[in-house]
Parts: sequence; C-alpha cells; structure tokens
Amino acid sequence: MDFSATNEQRALEEEFSAFGREVLTKLAHRIGGGGVSIRDVWRECAQHGLHGLVVDQTWGGRGLSASAALAALEGLGYGCTDNGILFAMGAQQWSFTLPLIRFGTHAQQAGYLPRICDGSLIATGAITEPNAGSDSLALETTATGAAGGYVLNGRKTLITSAPIADWFLVFAATDSDSGIGSTSAFLVASRQPGVIVHEPLMKMGLAAADMGDIEFRDCRLDADALVGEEGGGYAIFSTAMEWERTFILAPALGTMRRQLERCIQHAQTRRQFSHPLGDFQAVAHRIVSMKLRLDTSRLLLYRVAWLKEQGRPAAQESALAKLQVSEALLESSLDALQIHGGKGYLVREGLECDVRDAVAARLYSGTSEIQRNNIAASLGL
Repeated sequence: MDFSATNEQRALEEEFSAFGREVLTKLAHRIGGGGVSIRDVWRECAQHGLHGLVVDQTWGGRGLSASAALAALEGLGYGCTDNGILFAMGAQQWSFTLPLIRFGTHAQQAGYLPRICDGSLIATGAITEPNAGSDSLALETTATGAAGGYVLNGRKTLITSAPIADWFLVFAATDSDSGIGSTSAFLVASRQPGVIVHEPLMKMGLAAADMGDIEFRDCRLDADALVGEEGGGYAIFSTAMEWERTFILAPALGTMRRQLERCIQHAQTRRQFSHPLGDFQAVAHRIVSMKLRLDTSRLLLYRVAWLKEQGRPAAQESALAKLQVSEALLESSLDALQIHGGKGYLVREGLECDVRDAVAARLYSGTSEIQRNNIAASLGL
C-alpha cells in the first residue's frame, strides 16, 4: 500500500496553496468594507477552477478524481486563512453541484453546471428547518402536486449562502407519510415568486459565509424542477452527505498543518525561563497531539476518497472522518491559541478566529453526536 502523494496531488496542493495565500485570502478580507463583493470572490475562484473540481470537463469543470480534489482543498486550506469563504464554497460544491452531477438530468446539468463552474451562479442546498435539523426526515416544507408541477410551502433555516444565492436545491415532503420515500428535491430560483429570502443571521464565526432563512409561500414549480425521482430525496441527500461530510472539511487539513507549523516555529524561538518553549513537555506534548490529529484526519479523509473512486459506499467511513476532523480542528485550534498564550488571544493574530470558526465544524453537516449515532448504528448497536 502506497501512502505517498502522486505527482498530480502534489502539484494541485501547491497550486491551490499559492492561490489561497496570494489571491483568495486577500480578496476575502476585503469583502464588504474593502470594496470587494462575494461575487467578485466567486468569479476569481471560478477562474482557478475551484467551483468545478469534480465537475466533468464537458461542463467547464476540472474533472478531478476524489483524491485529487482532496489534495487541492488541503492546499487551499493551507494557503487561505479565511475559513468562512472556504466553507461557503464547499457548501455549494457538495450540497448543490454534487447532487446535480449524480442525479440531475442532462438538461439540468447543461443548464446549471457551466454557470456554476464559471462563477456566474451561486447556489446551495436547503434541507434544515426550524423543527428538522438532525432529524432530516421530519420535514415540514411540502411540495404538493399541482397542474404541470408542484406548489412549495414551508421554511428553511441556517442555510449557507441563502442571502446571496441565485438557486437552491430544496428538499420537501411530497408524501404525507413520513419515511425514506416521502422526500423529494427541487431546483428553486431565489427570485422566483413565492420565495422570500430573509436577512443574514448573526453568528459566532465563519464571517464570510452568510447564512439565512428561506420562506416559501405557494411557490409554483414546473415539473422539470424535480431532481431525480419523486420520493428520491433521501437517496440524493444521503449520497451528497457522504461526500460533504468528508470534503467540506478537507481544507481543515491545511488549516491544521498551518497551525502546527506556526506552533513549532513559536516553540523553537520563544524563550521563557532561559529555555525555548519546546523544552517544556506541557508545550511539546500539545504539539505532538496536534501532529497526531492532523495525520489521523488525513488518513481517514483519503480513505473515503479512495472508496469513492472505487464506486463503493462510505457511510460509516465518512461519518468517522467527519467526527474525527471536526473534533480535531477545534482541539488543535484551542491548542494553537494556548501555546501562544496571551498573544494568541489577540484578534490580530487570527488564532481566536480559528477557534470560533472551528466550533461550527462540530455542528454543520451533522453534529458530532449524530455522527456517533450513525457510526453506532452501522456497527449494529
């Protein structure tokens, strides 16, 4: 078994690391007050092929394998220090683009994927509701059959990029009976009559990733808005989540690697009591734990990527990866701040921002508790 990176993976990691460091970080920090809009950032990322990493070249994507995309995203996380923009782009790629690749008709793919890849369209998935978070089958949003299509009613909450998105992939109940076959997925335009997009929600971190609520009031949809089959929404959601749980946290590998290198440098050069900090076991052991988390996380993520390349299911493996990486990111972010002492608490150092951003990783794409439940169920418990 060869654990070394391929030449392609190394080249992609270096390419996206440079883009993240030299372009994306600078643009992201200028969003709003610096004269840069989120669409400016989106278009710049499109020029680099970021929105279409796993999209076929037919539609303007880069057509990367799962492991190659993982390497690119790790490099991006290493170079870009704005976790919010990385999260927002990941949400589009795994909750909207990937379902279209897997389940969309040729017409749907032709209509949306090229515009996703060129950055002219911002899109996201919409499943979470006020009363249906972890319980994704308890949807209260309904899509009722009507002449030539459906009528959509309900409300979604905590939807990434909702305030700025052009299109949503909305999951709604099409059957009054609850269960796996009761949910369907629909393409819905943000400016469509009957769609009300609410103001951005104030949150703890991930500042560049706007989140908000979407309301649907007698929103009429044509029949071709349906993605996949009626009643096939749960299969679409489950497939997307296997990818999202792994790949939306792929940039965290780069973040943790950057934190590790920064802490090693600090421990080697900062002196207290006439010794480098690294001489003290309390510091050195924290750094060892950071290294262990990084390497363990990387192995789990690449295992899922390998399974996807083999066309094999990875429900348990993706849940393990999501649980490990999200917990590791928060723990290593806290360790990095602690190692830097009072200096680490200062906003200008960026370490406290990493901590606030990392808290969300234990919540989105399924909480850590839900991942443990899923893993336990897969073990027959």
